[in-house]
Amino acid sequence: MEKVESLRRTQIRNQPSRGEEAFSKIVESKEEVATLRGLLKDITEGPAFKGSQRSGQFLEFIVEQSIAGNFDQLKERLIGVQLFKREPTYDTGEDAIVRVTASDVRKRLLQHYGWFGIDCAFRIDLPLGSYIPRVSRQSTAADASATVEEPPQKPDIPPENVVVPEPKSLPPVPGLLALLATEGKPKKRSSWQIWRSAAILILAVGFGWWLRSLSRPAPSSAAAHILPWSALFRSTASPHLITSDPNIDTVQGITKIDLSLSDYANHKYLPKENALTPEQIRFCKMLLAVDSSAATPDSPITAKIAAIAQTFSKKLMVQASRSFELSFLSNSDNFIFLGSPRSNPWFSLFAGALDFQFIYDPKMGSEFIRNVHPLRAEQATYVPSANGGGTGYSFAIIALVQNPDQNGEVLLLAGANGEATAAAGDFVTDLPKMSGALSSCGISSSGPVRHFEMLLRTDTMAGVPRRTEIMACHALSNLQPTASSNAPGV
Repeated sequence: MEKVESLRRTQIRNQPSRGEEAFSKIVESKEEVATLRGLLKDITEGPAFKGSQRSGQFLEFIVEQSIAGNFDQLKERLIGVQLFKREPTYDTGEDAIVRVTASDVRKRLLQHYGWFGIDCAFRIDLPLGSYIPRVSRQSTAADASATVEEPPQKPDIPPENVVVPEPKSLPPVPGLLALLATEGKPKKRSSWQIWRSAAILILAVGFGWWLRSLSRPAPSSAAAHILPWSALFRSTASPHLITSDPNIDTVQGITKIDLSLSDYANHKYLPKENALTPEQIRFCKMLLAVDSSAATPDSPITAKIAAIAQTFSKKLMVQASRSFELSFLSNSDNFIFLGSPRSNPWFSLFAGALDFQFIYDPKMGSEFIRNVHPLRAEQATYVPSANGGGTGYSFAIIALVQNPDQNGEVLLLAGANGEATAAAGDFVTDLPKMSGALSSCGISSSGPVRHFEMLLRTDTMAGVPRRTEIMACHALSNLQPTASSNAPGV
C-alpha cells in the first residue's frame, strides 16, 4: 500500500502544471511564440519597466525559460544563481533579491496594463507564490491561463508584544487573484477577513525576522538612554507603529494624480475617476483591493522595533496606514510612521516641522529630498540615482518630532524608495550606530527630549541596501524647523 501511495505521489509531482501546459501549447506555433516575444519586448521596453533593467531582465528570463520548457529552473535559488550570478550556496533568507525582484515585476506589469490596457493576443502575469509566468490568451476563454498553486503555509505565531488592533468596518473589496482569474463579478469578502489576512501576513513575516534576531545580541538596557527609543518607550504613553501603503504610490503613478491627505483619510483613492480610462480604473481598484501594509521593508523594521520595545516591557500596536484615522492622533500616545509621503500620506502631517522635505518629480517617477535650510557644506537637494530595485544610491530621513498640540512623540522613518526606508530602519535600530550618530550631531539623550532629523544616504546593489551613512543632522525645537548642527559621516 505504501509503495502504491509513493508511486501516486511521484506521478502527481511529474504531471505538468496548468501553467506548463499553457506554454506547451504556445510553443507548438512559431507564430504564437513570435507574438509572445513581441509582447514581452513591448513590456520590458515600455515606461512601466523604465529605470529597472533588473526587473526587465527577470521577466525576460522567466518567460524564455518557460518557452524552452525549463520550468524546473524557475526556483528561487536557481534563478539567483543563473540570472543574478549568486553562489550556489548563497543564503536565500539573507539575500532576497529574487523575491524582491519578482514583487517589483508584478507591480510593473500592473502599471503597464493600467497605462496601455490589453491590446495583444496574450497577457503576461506573474502569480503570487510562483516564478512561472502565466500567459492568458485574450481571444478565447478555453485557452485561459493557469497558475502554479503552492500549498498554503501555516503562519507563525507573532511576538507577544506586537498587537494588531481590530480595524473599523470597511466596505468589502475583492481579492486581486480573484479578479485576475475570473471575468465575472468576484465574490466579496468581509472587511474582517481582509484585515485578518493582512494582520496575519504582517505578523508572520515580521515574526520570521524576529526569530532570526534571537541569534543576535538582544538590545540591552542602553536603549533606555538612546533617542528616539528613550522618548518613545520610556514614557507611560502607548506606542503605535503605522506601516506604509506602497500600492497607493503605484496608484498615483498610474493615474498621474497626487493624492491629498484629505482624500486619503476619507478613502477617496481615485478622486478624479472621470479623468481615467476604464483600464486605469480597473487596475487601480485591483491594487487597492490588496492590502499592502506588509510592505517588504516594513516587516523586518517592525520586528526590530518590537524587540527594542520589549526591553521596555512595551507592547507595540501595529496598524496599516490605510486603516489609520486622524482622530487616533488626538491623544498623548507615541507614534512611528514608516514610509515617505507617497507611500504613507500621513507623513505630510509632520512635514512642516522638517528641514528635509520629500518632493515628487513626475519626470523621474520618484521622490528626491529638498533641504530648505542648508547649512555649511550641505546641498540644497539630494537626488537618488536609483529607483526601487536599482543599483546606485538613495536617501532617507530619521526624524523625531512632537505630536502637534499633544504631548506624544512621533518618529518618522522615510526613504525615497523602499530600500532607503529599510536602511533608515536598520540604522535607527542599531543602538551603537545610533548613539554614535547622535553624539556626532551634538545631541544628548539625557535630560529633556531633543527633537532632531537626520539625512541618510544608502548605497544599493540590485535593490539591496549595502552601506548607509549620515549626510546631515539638524536639531529641531518642537515643531519649529530650526537647523542647528551639521553631522559628519558616520
